Amino acid sequence: MAAEPARGQGWSRAQRALHWWNAGFVLAAFAIAWVMASVPLAELLLKFILFQVHKTLGILAFLVVLARLLLRARRGRPEEDVAVPAWQITLAGWAHRALYALLIVTPVLGYLTASLAPLRIPTLFLGVIPLPALTGPNQAWFGIVFALHRALAIALIVLAVGHAAAAIRHHLLGRAVLVRMWRG
Repeated sequence: MAAEPARGQGWSRAQRALHWWNAGFVLAAFAIAWVMASVPLAELLLKFILFQVHKTLGILAFLVVLARLLLRARRGRPEEDVAVPAWQITLAGWAHRALYALLIVTPVLGYLTASLAPLRIPTLFLGVIPLPALTGPNQAWFGIVFALHRALAIALIVLAVGHAAAAIRHHLLGRAVLVRMWRG
């Protein structure tokens, strides 16, 4: 087994794993959101299950991003590739900040949306652990928070796709940006 890189030299195995788990949870939650929205009310059980899976994935994504931030605060990040122009490093830094912000805010708004929903449908983490609502039902705020949650989820996916495209571009240019997140 390869030794873990020293602080600043590469992403640790835990950092890499959390990055990919985060990406998987977000992509799965986004895909399920589109499916669950199209399921008719006549298929209520399926709709309920999809909503619970979506909520669980959102909570998991939130917990994973918190773990990533704690690990990053403790371990740091690798040094920048000297072949990458300074303006791209600056832009990547802002994109990463935006990604982290969206990874935190979007699930929080999702949980708040479930709490504000006019129908009292429980949030069951992992399908079995009931989580309390943060508020009572409120139709007006539900509409606002739901629309914001959806808009930020779309922004998160668009930014994540741009992030992935930039990593692939760097890889095609022979830079180790993608390799460092894949293999360390």
